[in-house]
Amino acid sequence: MALRFSFRQLEYLIAVGEAGTIALAAQRVNVSPPSISSAISQLETDLGVQLFVRHHAQGLTLTPGGRRVFNEAKRILFLAHGINDLAIDIVDTVRGPITIGALSTVAPVVSAQLRRTFEAKFPDASVALKEGSQTDLLRMLGQAEIDVAITYDIEIPKDIAFSELISLPPYVMLAKDHPKARQPSLSLAELEDEPMVLLDLPLSREYFLSMFQHSGFRPNITERTSDMAMARSLVANGFGFGLVNMRTRSDIAPDGEKLVVLPLLGDVRSVSLGLATKQSEHRSGIVAAFFKHVKEHLQIHGLPGSHDPA
Repeated sequence: MALRFSFRQLEYLIAVGEAGTIALAAQRVNVSPPSISSAISQLETDLGVQLFVRHHAQGLTLTPGGRRVFNEAKRILFLAHGINDLAIDIVDTVRGPITIGALSTVAPVVSAQLRRTFEAKFPDASVALKEGSQTDLLRMLGQAEIDVAITYDIEIPKDIAFSELISLPPYVMLAKDHPKARQPSLSLAELEDEPMVLLDLPLSREYFLSMFQHSGFRPNITERTSDMAMARSLVANGFGFGLVNMRTRSDIAPDGEKLVVLPLLGDVRSVSLGLATKQSEHRSGIVAAFFKHVKEHLQIHGLPGSHDPA
């Protein structure tokens, strides 16, 4: 149901109720007396309630019903000002909750350190972390379950804003005793007949397979896993090679076996790691501060847990 009054009308009602005359109320709100008189009359018509008794040459007094509307109008305007103050607080201050989503393959490497340093810098901020696949993160952004996502520039829809942080080229993971592990780099042609451990995550899977399609080679996929830690262990134990976009500082698989990580040569696409948010003309103070913090952290310290330079 549409409202039958405006905040401006309520403001004039309160001004007249407190001043007792339209002339004095007009001075207080800096509006012409006819404008106030017209607004009050229209409000009475729209509400179907007589708000004031007009006394010739003696001003106006509130009717019993008008007094009730007057008191409620003051409460409504007080709440409205509170919402305005809240909006200013959200935009201008760095405090309160922020929920950050991170791609499951990069979350263990970057998210905890970025959270720790952000909360140390802004003690009034409360950070919650979520992780998921690229598809999960895009859905969570669309449904406002997270405020920002740390993710790749893969299949970003038009209603999502993406800010690049760093470009990450692809690497090949091999077991330490693999016959090709001593080479300085590898191409897809050299991997065509090798068994492959595919990181089987939505969109990431298509990205890795597209490299082979673009080069005209067919991968020999023998193992699939959606878990990066499992992929590292499978590769380290000789079940095949793997492709990744982030080389971590540790080349040890979760079970303690050694990995060799080599650059992938050829016409292969890098991905950009960045921050994604829902498209909006306004960004809250805490989200804006997180963007600035992450970029400054990368400039000074590089990408947390990674060999890749910022």
